[in-house]
Amino acid sequence: MPFGEIVVGAPGSGKSTYCYGKHQLLTALSRPISIVNLDPANDSLPYPCAIDIAELITLADVMEAHGLGPNGGMLYAMEYLEANFDWLEEKLAELGKDAYVCFDLPGQVELSTNHDSLRRIVQRLTKIGFRLAAVHLCDAHYITDASKYISVLLLSLRAMLHLELPHINVLSKVDLIKQYGDLDFNLDFYTEVQDLSHLENALSAAAPRFKELNMAICELVEEFGLVGFETLAVEDKHSMLHLTHAIDRASGYVYVPPPDAKQPEGTVPPPNADAAARPNAYGLISSAAGKLVGTRSDVRDVQERWIDARDEWDEFEREGWKREGEAVRRAADAVTREKEARDAKTSTSRIRERKTAKML
Repeated sequence: MPFGEIVVGAPGSGKSTYCYGKHQLLTALSRPISIVNLDPANDSLPYPCAIDIAELITLADVMEAHGLGPNGGMLYAMEYLEANFDWLEEKLAELGKDAYVCFDLPGQVELSTNHDSLRRIVQRLTKIGFRLAAVHLCDAHYITDASKYISVLLLSLRAMLHLELPHINVLSKVDLIKQYGDLDFNLDFYTEVQDLSHLENALSAAAPRFKELNMAICELVEEFGLVGFETLAVEDKHSMLHLTHAIDRASGYVYVPPPDAKQPEGTVPPPNADAAARPNAYGLISSAAGKLVGTRSDVRDVQERWIDARDEWDEFEREGWKREGEAVRRAADAVTREKEARDAKTSTSRIRERKTAKML
C-alpha cells in the first residue's frame, strides 16, 4: 500500500528544503521515495521531482488567463487540480503500489486551514489507498516572540482540524533559533505546549490592548489539547531520523514490513493457532508505538545541541567528521596497498611462467 506525507506550512518555513532533505535521507537508507510538487508557483525545485503540477497548470498561466492575483491564482490552481484529479491519480499509479510520496504543497496557509479543495484532494488520495500524515512546518523563530507563538499555535490547531489527518507539527530551522535571541522558557515549554498562562506577562507587555483576546486564544488551544511540536534541523541527520520515525508512526508505515521481509521465526500465520504460539502482538505494538529513543528524541538534547552549547557541539562534530574522514582515508589506502600487492604478485607469477616456457 502507498504511504505519503502532506507537507504544508507558511511561506519560508522550509517545505521544499525538507522534501529535498527527506529524499537524501531515505535514498541513503535505500528506502524508496518520490516527491510530488503541487505548488504551481514553484519553478525552481531543489529535489528530483517525480510528478510536477507544472505539467498540468502553472500560477503564471492562471494569473495571465484570468487576471487573478497570486493568492486567487493559487486557489484557482488547487480547484483546477481537484477537478482534474484523474491526472494526478494516473501519475501516482505509475509510481507503484508500494510508493512513499512526499507532497510538497504551496505556502498559502488558507489552503490547509480554510479552503476545501486541498482537503477534498486529500480525501480522494485516501480513497485510492494512500496512508497519509500531515507534516506542518512552522519556522522556529516564532517562538522567540509570545504573540507570534500564539499565532502559530492557532494556525497549527486550525490545520489539524481542517485536514483531518494524523498530524505532526514541526518547528523547523531550530538550528538557527539562537540568532533570534534568548527564549523566555526552555524549549520543551514550546514543543509540549505547557501551561500557556505563563505567557500572560509577555503578551500583556507586547500588546496590552489585546491581553484578553490573547489569553482567550491560549485557553482555546489548551482546551483542545491537540497541539504539540517536533523539532527539525534539516542538515542534522539525527534530527531528520527522529522526525522520520515520528511520521512513520503517525502514518502507520512503521507497522508495515518491507515487501521482501521474511516472516520472523516462531510466528504462526493461522489465526486459530494456540495462543502461546502466536506472535507477541502486544510486544510488536509497544515497540512501534512506545517512546521514541534516539540522539535527538529528547527535546532537552535538542536545546543543548542548538541553543545552550551549540559552539561546543559544533567543535565536537567537526572533530568527529575529521576522525571519520581519516578512518575512511586509511581504509582506502589499505585497499590500494592490497591491490598493488596483488598486482605485483600477479606480475611476478606471469614473469616466472614466461621464463619456464622459454626453458621448455
